[in-house]
Amino acid sequence: MSDFKKLRGISIQSVSSNPGNAADGDVWYVNNTDTNSVNLRLYSLSLTWTAGGAMGTARRSLAGAGTNTAALAFGGLTTVVVACTESYNGSTWSAGGAMATARRALAGAGTNTAALAFGGCTTAAVACTESYNGSTWSAGGAMATARHSLAGAGTQTAGLAFGGSITVPVTCTESYNGSTWTAGGAMGTCRNNLAGAGTNTAALAFGGSCISNLCTCTESYNGSTWSAGGAMATARCALAGDGTNTAALAFGGTATIAVACTESYNGSTWTAGGAMATARRYLAGAGASNTAALAFGGCTTAAVACTESYSNINVFSNFQN
Repeated sequence: MSDFKKLRGISIQSVSSNPGNAADGDVWYVNNTDTNSVNLRLYSLSLTWTAGGAMGTARRSLAGAGTNTAALAFGGLTTVVVACTESYNGSTWSAGGAMATARRALAGAGTNTAALAFGGCTTAAVACTESYNGSTWSAGGAMATARHSLAGAGTQTAGLAFGGSITVPVTCTESYNGSTWTAGGAMGTCRNNLAGAGTNTAALAFGGSCISNLCTCTESYNGSTWSAGGAMATARCALAGDGTNTAALAFGGTATIAVACTESYNGSTWTAGGAMATARRYLAGAGASNTAALAFGGCTTAAVACTESYSNINVFSNFQN
């Protein structure tokens, strides 16, 4: 047998059990004194979508906030526009307080106990903002531009609204300080049904539709201006996103039909990730990074209640040396 250590030119540690702080690609021996023969173990990470608990209300065109283990879903469309709110604890959804204004195609930001809902559509585009404290919604300052099918980023007291549609897609951006909205820099590409991630001074906008064209374009916001980033591989609208402007995730959406594809962004380029089990559009997302996300609701041929969680699955592979 060849000596793996000599072939690789590195020293391989022998341990009594799998280490708890392993990184992708690490190699070690487990309970082995003869390092030329057996029990060589390779550690790898696999990012995978897994099924979570179903929402109480199947709906599309909803908004989300929070993380993959502490998420909030609000608003949306069943066969009618709804005001209902649901909170996720990592396994099950529970009912929360209803919004004052039932609406669809809205945007959200914040956490599951400090969320922000803004914009959307009742029978027409609205500018209203509502703030959630974990149990009840209260009215906040109205946006300057009423619009639906927009995207959001940030927190309850430092939110960002961008893109969307009045009668046509728009480029306008507005920043929220907890009480009032102020105008920010316009996006380079007008679009609606886009997705967003990040904070109000470090945001990311990606995908969407500009009148009749699906977008792959990405734009990054620094608090005042938008700049172009790397293009997504799959042009799509009605998608969801989460994470930061340098570690974002884009998932689901429609590219003539509903898609299940996932792409991960590192601040400059998008790469393919694991596909969702359920292809869907007009879904919502939550999460703090591109390795820990939640996808919920949306539409296949009808509104769905399904939830999927995206996270690392640790894989230990044994080899005979």
